[in-house]
Amino acid sequence: MADIHFTPNAAEVAARIVEKVRVNPGNYADKKKFDQIDYTDIEYQGELERIYQKFAPLVKICKEYGTAMRIGTNHGSLSDRIMSRYGDTPQGMVESAMEFMRICETLNYYNLVISMKSSNPRVMVQAYRLLVETMVAEGMNYPLHLGVTEAGDGEDGRIKSAVGIGTLLEDGLGDTVRVSLTEEPEAEAPVAIALVERYVERSRKSEVGSRKSEVGSQKEEVHGPWSMVHGQPNGSGHSPFTAHHSPYEYTRRRTYEANAFIGGHMVPRVVIDISQKNLKDPSILNDAGYLYSPLLDKYNMAEQSVDFVYLADQLPSFSFPGNLKQLYKYSTWQKLADKTNCHPVFTLSEFVVAEDRTSALNLVRIKYADLDSEEFGLIPFDQSLIFVLETAALHGMADQRSFFFKLGDLGLDVPVIIKREYSFKSENPKEKVHRPWTMDYGQKNISHLTSHIAHLQLYAATDLGALLVDGFGDGIWIDAPEVETKVITSTAFGILQATRSRISKTEYISCPSCGRTLFDLMVTTQMIRSRTSHLKGLKIGIMGCIVNGPGEMADADYGYVGSGTDKVTLYRGKEPVKKNINSANALDELIGIIKEDGNWIETTGL
Repeated sequence: MADIHFTPNAAEVAARIVEKVRVNPGNYADKKKFDQIDYTDIEYQGELERIYQKFAPLVKICKEYGTAMRIGTNHGSLSDRIMSRYGDTPQGMVESAMEFMRICETLNYYNLVISMKSSNPRVMVQAYRLLVETMVAEGMNYPLHLGVTEAGDGEDGRIKSAVGIGTLLEDGLGDTVRVSLTEEPEAEAPVAIALVERYVERSRKSEVGSRKSEVGSQKEEVHGPWSMVHGQPNGSGHSPFTAHHSPYEYTRRRTYEANAFIGGHMVPRVVIDISQKNLKDPSILNDAGYLYSPLLDKYNMAEQSVDFVYLADQLPSFSFPGNLKQLYKYSTWQKLADKTNCHPVFTLSEFVVAEDRTSALNLVRIKYADLDSEEFGLIPFDQSLIFVLETAALHGMADQRSFFFKLGDLGLDVPVIIKREYSFKSENPKEKVHRPWTMDYGQKNISHLTSHIAHLQLYAATDLGALLVDGFGDGIWIDAPEVETKVITSTAFGILQATRSRISKTEYISCPSCGRTLFDLMVTTQMIRSRTSHLKGLKIGIMGCIVNGPGEMADADYGYVGSGTDKVTLYRGKEPVKKNINSANALDELIGIIKEDGNWIETTGL
C-alpha cells in the first residue's frame, strides 16, 4: 500500500502500480497551518468543488486499474477548512472522510476502506461510531480499518491501542486492524493478532454454546450500541445509548459522592486484591503504590497508589497507611474490633437482610441479571451504597454496559466499581513471548514477559476501557491471581490514563517508525521518557518527521519533531518555538521550555 500525503501527483503514479493507496483528506487537497478561516456557504461549496478537481483524477485511475483506496482521516491532521466549520471533533473527522467518499460514489467507485484514527482512544471510538451512523444514513457500508495512531511504546502503547481497537471490536465494528507502536515493526503484529483472536475464540465458544442449546431457548443478547449480524450494522443505525447517553460524545455518568471518596466528581478508584499475599510483611504494599521504609516505619505514596485493597477474610498483622481503605467479606468485617478505614463487601443476599451496615461505604456485589430479581427490590438505598459490578457472560463488557443502561432507566445514581476476573491457568506459565511483548515495570532490560501478562493488559484495557470511554464506572477492580500485583496496579492506572479518566503519569504521543523518520524513535523516546516521566499530566509529542508531526501531536503540550538530519523543531502546543536545533541539544532545550512555562517539577528521589 502507498501512503500519500500532500502530493496528489505521487498518489496518481502509485495507483497504477500498487494494490492500494491511502489518502489523508486533511492534507491531500487542503492544508493545515492552524489558521481559522470563516467560510460562507457559497465559499465552502467552492472549496468542495476545488477538492473534486484535485481528487477525481486519482479516483478515475484507481477505478481503471482496479486499485483499492483507504480514505484515512487522522484526528491530528484535520484541515483548517474542516476545523473552521466543525471544530476539533469526531464530527469533523467524519465529515472530512465523507466528502471524499461522496466524490468516489459520484464517480461510481466503491473499492474503499475507511479509517478514523486518533492518538486519543476516546475520540477515535466516537469518530468510528459516528462514521457508521453517517454511512448508514447515506446508504453506505464500507469496511473499517481500526487503529489508534501515535499510541507510543511498551505497556502504554498496548493499553491505549486495546482501549480504542478493543472497544470497537466489542461493538462489532472493524474489518482490519493496525497497532502502531514506537517499537520495531515486528512488535506490532502480535498485539493486533492477540486482540483479534479473542473474538475468533469467542465466536467459536458462542457457536458451541448455540449447538448445545435447545431450539427455541433464549440466547445471549447482543448489548452493543449497534445490533449486529455477522459484524455488520443492522441498517437502522440506532443505538440504545441515545436514551440516556450518546455514543458520540463523552459524558460521565452522574452519581452521588459516597463518603467524600468515590463517585460524583471524584476520579475513578482502583481496587487490588491482596488476600493471598503475606499479610505479615508491610512491604507487600510496595506493589500497590505504598512504598514502605523499614527505617522510618512509614509509607510514601507513589503516583500510582491504589485506593482500596481487598483482604477477603484475611487479617493483616501490620498497620496500613491512613488513606488506604481495606475491604473485607461482610462476615469477617462484622468481627473486626477496629473498623476504622475498613469496609464490608456484601453479596446481594447478605445486604438486603443485614442488620450491621456501616454509614460510610457498603460495597455490594451485583450482576446485570440481579436487576430483575426480587432481592434487588429490597435494597435499602442510601448514599453509602456502592455496587461492585461483576459478570460471567461470554460478552462480558456488553453485559456490564447493559447494567449501566438499566440503571439509567431506573433513575439510579449509585456509584459503580467495575470488576473483571481473568484466569490464565490453562496457559503454561513458563511460556515466554519475546520482544513483541517487551514492557517496562521500573526494571531495566526486561526482554520477555509471560504471555498471560500481555493478554491481561489487552483484555482488561478492552473490557474496562470500553466502559470508561463512555463515562461508565467510578472504580475498577482487576482480579488476576496468576499476575503480580505490581502489574495489575500498573495496568489499572494505565487504563485510566488511556481513557483520560485519571491522570497519574506523563503521556507520550509518539509515532511508529517509517521511511520518513529522521532519528531513532525508540532510543529518542526512551531518552525523553527517562528525564520527563515524573511530569504527571503533561503530554509530550515525539514525532519522527515534519510531515505528520505538527498535526498528529496537536493534542500535546510540547512537541519534539524531526525536521532534518540531526535537526529537531520544538513545539509549545501547536506553535514551533525553536526550529532546526541540533538533536544533541534538543532534549535540554525542551526541558528548558518546560521550565520557562513553570511546568517542571524536580524529582524527589523516592
